[in-house]
Amino acid sequence: MTATSPRIDTNVSNTSTLENSNNASVASMNAGGSSANYFDVLEAWYPVHYVRDLDKLAPTKFTLLGQDIVIWWDNVTQSWSVLEDKCPHRLASLSEGRINQDGLLECPYHGWTFAPSGECQTIPQQPASGQAHTSKRACVKLLPTSVYQGLLFVYPGKPENAPITKVPIVEPLDETLDDWVCIDTFRDLPYDALTLMENVLDASHVPYTHHRSVGNRANAAPVELEVVEAGKHGFTGKWEEGPRRGTLGRQDTTFVAPGLMWHDITSKQFGRTMTVVYATPIRKGECRLFARFPFKFSSPIPRLIFKVTPRWYSHIGQNSVLEDDQIFLHFQERYLEQAGGSANYTKAFYLPTAADAFVTQLRQWVNEYKVEFFPGQTLAPSNKTREQFMERYHSHTVHCGSCSKALANIKKIRTAIGFIGAISWALIPVLNQFTSTTAATSITSLTFLVIGFTWYRLGKLEQQLYQGRLIPPRNLPEKPKK
Repeated sequence: MTATSPRIDTNVSNTSTLENSNNASVASMNAGGSSANYFDVLEAWYPVHYVRDLDKLAPTKFTLLGQDIVIWWDNVTQSWSVLEDKCPHRLASLSEGRINQDGLLECPYHGWTFAPSGECQTIPQQPASGQAHTSKRACVKLLPTSVYQGLLFVYPGKPENAPITKVPIVEPLDETLDDWVCIDTFRDLPYDALTLMENVLDASHVPYTHHRSVGNRANAAPVELEVVEAGKHGFTGKWEEGPRRGTLGRQDTTFVAPGLMWHDITSKQFGRTMTVVYATPIRKGECRLFARFPFKFSSPIPRLIFKVTPRWYSHIGQNSVLEDDQIFLHFQERYLEQAGGSANYTKAFYLPTAADAFVTQLRQWVNEYKVEFFPGQTLAPSNKTREQFMERYHSHTVHCGSCSKALANIKKIRTAIGFIGAISWALIPVLNQFTSTTAATSITSLTFLVIGFTWYRLGKLEQQLYQGRLIPPRNLPEKPKK
């Protein structure tokens, strides 16, 4: 049986990045290649960045399926270009270079320049009459790109297949787009994309793993998941009762192979809510998560609250939720590998209830269609400390336009507050000459109290952009019952 997948339009070019539009042509092929019995992970589109977080003035490095790529903005065509991150001259990382005054990508090693097409434009070391830059050997590999729903997608497979392969978008977001309030985040995680997808498809873990963050142990109950349709290109399923003991209504789940899923709930109490997750494989044992939380609220008040909440502040809370399970998932996939991997999942996992129906279906998909993101590779032994698992700066903040800007602003404000505090301290003797000792003491105490509290609170926010909490909320002592 073939999975019912959402209508997915595509508009793609091998030389430029094109935005989704109503005139986009409908792609004719699903991801995974043409074989009926094998899913080729290279023949698929993967999101690599939210467009809003990319810097148009500098190249950005990313690793997709073990291949280093460089993302940069072509000001002439007003589009994103993605090239292999290796200069053909001496294999220097082009992402360490710059976009020069002519709008070309310049290698940091010897100054070779490249057009968005990957063709070499100049070689400073050759004579004016030289033609070495016209050789195919001087070109950089170009990867097809596409922009949909605010995400930059890259196609790592055969370029000729890119225009006919569907881009995995979330169809409901294109229906009455203005009605949605959408919160988004991303993070680089220390485990495989498949492990991430398995985790987010498993709705039954939320009450326990995320207790006191977005879950509650009191809501734990039998979870009767049902797979509706399944095939090479994914599956759909439902949970008739839905989360929180049925108080939110039925939950429908869609998995679009190889790395997109969403849960969809509509309730009278909250309106329509979705949890959308993309899993992009970086290298063995590491992936980038893109999470989106679209809402159609039945009340205008929560809609307003979500709209006015700064994106960076939302990311602090969302990072905390992601940290609830990333340590044990990092080790879980290593234990599964030691037990024989996905091929042996029925012996490695004990899955006796319907709550594991989607996990089982995902593993069956992997085994039936021989899905391998990194063939022949094994997970490296883990030597991470708890502090390394919880770091946020390199896994999120430095790549996030909102959080990196907020961090810079917080540091500036703290410095200014410290300067104001020092000036205030220096002025105390002057103030004492014009006011009574009691008044001076009161004014001074109040001033330093406000300055100190503000400086402290900003310091806590700054720390949360660098590091997460070491103890998850579920493991904190419970308040004694009265």
